[in-house]
Amino acid sequence: MAAHTETPDATLGLPYRHAHWALRFALASVFIYHGIDKFLGGGVAEFSAAMGLPWILGLLVALTEIAAGVLIVAGALINPWITRLGALLMVPVMIGAIVMEHWGQWHFMATPSHPLGGMQFQVTLLMIALYFFIRGNNA
Repeated sequence: MAAHTETPDATLGLPYRHAHWALRFALASVFIYHGIDKFLGGGVAEFSAAMGLPWILGLLVALTEIAAGVLIVAGALINPWITRLGALLMVPVMIGAIVMEHWGQWHFMATPSHPLGGMQFQVTLLMIALYFFIRGNNA
């Protein structure tokens, strides 16, 4: 892996080299969980109906979330371009979530106008994805 391995403090060398895993696992776990969750309960059809999407687009969102999460983790072990591909797949999913459901409210608390909460969390995920897209494995 081509991550930065030098730190001004020699005692932080090992943690410094592996700190990217904290961001990777956090980002990947959210995407994989939400992708799998769309197949449970009412399934993709219920998710699609709730979002006003055609079923095939809802399926594509669910599969993209799972794939993006897996690629973010696998990219660290395989190739920085795999990391970037995973991150790139996350961008339209997050922009869609922000615009379609969370726009207009910043904080994450559910309100009558935003029953799924505001866009704070989604913007954070989008920014982390953009970071991995730009930096690849040099995170």
